[in-house]
Amino acid sequence: MKRKPPKYRNQPTIIDGVRFASKKEAERYKILSLLESQGRIKNLRLQPRIPLMVNGVKIGHYVADFEYKMNDKIVVEDVKSSATKTPVYKLKKKILETYDPPVVITEVY
Repeated sequence: MKRKPPKYRNQPTIIDGVRFASKKEAERYKILSLLESQGRIKNLRLQPRIPLMVNGVKIGHYVADFEYKMNDKIVVEDVKSSATKTPVYKLKKKILETYDPPVVITEVY
């Protein structure tokens, strides 16, 4: 039986025993790991889950690619391509931006 190609034509990649959805995401992980080892960022987390709340009701969750602390600020980061900027992603991003304080997703291309 032939395997179906990935939805976004990405190539899953394993680095340090961790499976990443794409080569681009794996490359970003290498950079962030280096920055963490140099002390330029702290508390690197992979695939952090952020609850999506609307009017105090949890309606789902958003899974980012990375989260880390830089200059005493929490950075939520997602590796994106034009294909992965789906309507669902855009809606989740808008919901997170309504939080107090807003959760801003840094998109890396």
